[in-house]
Amino acid sequence: MAYQTINPYTNEIVKEYSEATSEQVEHALERGHELYHTFKKQSIKERAKWLHQVAANIRERSDELARTCTIEMGKLLVEAKGEVELCAVIVDYFADHAEEMLKPEEIETGANGQAEIHHQATGVIMMVEPWNFPYYQIIRVFAPNFMVGNPMILKHASNTPSSAQLMADVIEDAGVPKGSLTNLFLNYDQVSDIIADPRVQGVALTGSERGGSAVAKVAGEHLKKTTLELGGMDPFIVMDDANMDDVAEIAWRSRLYNAGQECTSSKRFIVMEKVYDEFVERLKDNFSKVKPGDPLDSTTTLAPMNTKKAKEELQGQVDEAIKAGAKVVYGNESIDLPGQFFMPTILTNIDRDNPAHTSEMFGPVAVVYKVSTEEEAIDLANDSAYGLGGIVFAGDSNHGAEIAAKIETGMVYVNNFRYSLPELPFGGVKRSGYGREMSSIGLMAFVNDKLILKADKPDMDNLASGLVASTTLNKN
Repeated sequence: MAYQTINPYTNEIVKEYSEATSEQVEHALERGHELYHTFKKQSIKERAKWLHQVAANIRERSDELARTCTIEMGKLLVEAKGEVELCAVIVDYFADHAEEMLKPEEIETGANGQAEIHHQATGVIMMVEPWNFPYYQIIRVFAPNFMVGNPMILKHASNTPSSAQLMADVIEDAGVPKGSLTNLFLNYDQVSDIIADPRVQGVALTGSERGGSAVAKVAGEHLKKTTLELGGMDPFIVMDDANMDDVAEIAWRSRLYNAGQECTSSKRFIVMEKVYDEFVERLKDNFSKVKPGDPLDSTTTLAPMNTKKAKEELQGQVDEAIKAGAKVVYGNESIDLPGQFFMPTILTNIDRDNPAHTSEMFGPVAVVYKVSTEEEAIDLANDSAYGLGGIVFAGDSNHGAEIAAKIETGMVYVNNFRYSLPELPFGGVKRSGYGREMSSIGLMAFVNDKLILKADKPDMDNLASGLVASTTLNKN
């Protein structure tokens, strides 16, 4: 696997990296396992201080982080800066709140004594992360698990090695113990070997279905817990009483943010027929106003895609959709610039036999459907193998929430842009994966929820009868 930084705007190779050696892998595992045992004896308050310093380091080096990300995968500089700041916010949040969330929980029981659930670290966690949000993907696993006391080994995407190493350096430079997060340029066989190692207790992956399936298979064979955040075909439902000014402002941003290369991008716009024509016209108008160019230039509003391969794959998907009957109402033209630019495109007339109806398009392509009833909109939203996120716009937010409750996804936003904040759980269902990151749920992803039942003396009467379980039930 070649780890290379290739600027998608200039197509120039910036830097290349060598794959990790077997000695480096073993050292990372050994050091992480030793640190896990050290963390078990350590006050969580001490880790909170380190984590706050990580946030300070991220902010201090925000310009370097943002520029590195933009040069490496093409993200608009303003978006890269936003991602960096979000990372600092997430880090500060878990430094501030993890201790309280990890406190033992008392539970009522009919058993003799007092019962508590203690949330404890489990060991080294393997992280497999993608290129599209190279820092955010790291931090939303690192921050909570560092507070729990789980050291981590990172395998990042092969086209964002500079971003991965820079964030790992920023974290280590904050003074955290060595081994808290070790970035390694691994091949797939090495990833499998690490997952199989008994010192590793879990795997967090964000990526493709293929990658998730491969990792989950290895983890399952070795009885390791996993969290998977995979693809999405997120619906954007527009009811006929929605505020169309708000819809128009959010819709184009929700599709073109990060050049449309986001799992939670709105990819399927499901619009009531009464407002369908207006929606399409306003989406065309907003798509037509974006300006492709150097993503480091503040006047650029359309970034290049991350690689030549990604652009070619997306073009192939659009061509297949058109061949199957899709209508291009805007876009699908070349952009006369050297970078990997893809013109924002709108497709309509997609029937359920069209590959565009079932395949995720990871780029600036919007598929728009016309529906005549609320039930049809909900059925269409749920007619997908994916279930990550979604957006609903309705005149009455309570009605919008009723619709949202019927959509089979892990997240839905009503009359709003999608948020990613540390207190909000992130994740999906169906082929979009399982488990959650961030929030108290994400904090508990790789903990041992240990029951401790304490009593001053044993319940000898029930012990002697051999009916402890049934007697307990009878007490209730």
